[in-house]
Amino acid sequence: MKFNKIHHIAIICTNYEKSKDFYVRILGMNPISEVYREDRDSYKLDLEINGQYQIELFSFPNPPARPGYPEAAGLRHIAFEVDDIEEAAAYFKKHQINVEAIRIDPVTNKKYTFFPDPDGLPIELYEK
Repeated sequence: MKFNKIHHIAIICTNYEKSKDFYVRILGMNPISEVYREDRDSYKLDLEINGQYQIELFSFPNPPARPGYPEAAGLRHIAFEVDDIEEAAAYFKKHQINVEAIRIDPVTNKKYTFFPDPDGLPIELYEK
């Protein structure tokens, strides 16, 4: 068995329009396909970053809440690489997004920080 790469990450949101705005306008992802599935009362939005399909954003009626602490079993967070962490953090703060203090990874000595998406999913910025 050999994996080639991670194909995509699926995210279920509670407010489709708010999350779509966040991932497209704030994070700058490019929508490549949007489908409304009437039988499930659900949207599916495929998003790409730098020409690579990365994220599926789903809406479902009344999804259960995600555990609010990062050490819950399951997906802990998603991370995006940036060239300049201070510039990226300032950008998100300008958009009234609560960005944690920038820290240094003790293993790699690289800078990183976290901020939440509209549903509280932790998103990490990791400096190249």
